Amino acid sequence: MATELEQLLQAVREGGVTAADAERTIRDLVRLGASDAVASLGFATVDQDRARRCGAAEVIFGQGKTPEQVVGIAEAILKRSPAVLATRLKPEALAAVKAHFGDRLHAVSDLAGTALVGVPKVEPESGGVPDDDAEPAAIPIVAAGTSDLAVAEEATLTCTALGQPTLPINDVGVAGLHRILARVDDLRSANVVVVVAGMEGALPSVVAGLVDAPVIAVPTSVGYGASFGGVAALLGMLNSCGSGVTVVNIDNGFGAGFAASKINRLAPRTHARKQERE
Repeated sequence: MATELEQLLQAVREGGVTAADAERTIRDLVRLGASDAVASLGFATVDQDRARRCGAAEVIFGQGKTPEQVVGIAEAILKRSPAVLATRLKPEALAAVKAHFGDRLHAVSDLAGTALVGVPKVEPESGGVPDDDAEPAAIPIVAAGTSDLAVAEEATLTCTALGQPTLPINDVGVAGLHRILARVDDLRSANVVVVVAGMEGALPSVVAGLVDAPVIAVPTSVGYGASFGGVAALLGMLNSCGSGVTVVNIDNGFGAGFAASKINRLAPRTHARKQERE
């Protein structure tokens, strides 16, 4: 399509094709490209061109899908992508993915209902200027409590699917501040930090006061009645006085992991470089 478009534009420049004729031809090319970029399964229209457009293949949101639908969509995505991530899978759908893909299953979290099939191939973003042979900095995935781990693991597998290393820091909520203070060096070595918390949702504000990196806050639906299914944590995080805190939706570990991965790919820096500044 790119070659045809270049030839068409050259013809317009030379006067051999009118602008109106060129417009009609371009519309035909777009329609042709669109039909080739999707796979119609009847129950789903799979976007097979998303990796080229957005840097990552379509991700399967498993909630409400049958095991057969999840497997079918995954197979369609794998025809054009080396890997596929499926989130929010019910136990029966997760079991079907394990049985169908077998050795192709790269990573799985039963707790989060998340599976990664195939090994992702990740191209670096153009915005960063990495050091020669430098590995990406690990993204700390901080969970305030053990009850927040399902959401934290969804964020972790999302980062894995995008080729970004992670560092789990679990059960370090504000009820015992010495726990998070003991991990300050790990937090400060990062380009971005994901913080997952329920109850009152205070931990992201604490972390933001300790680091120079963006903090992506994930409220969870963990807490007693007045937490309103995570709304209390969400509002607490939205009203954070910590600079650099950005908030995703309740229990949205996937959204946090995806955003953190993009930031990490755009801003590579080594542990040594950060330590030089301290």
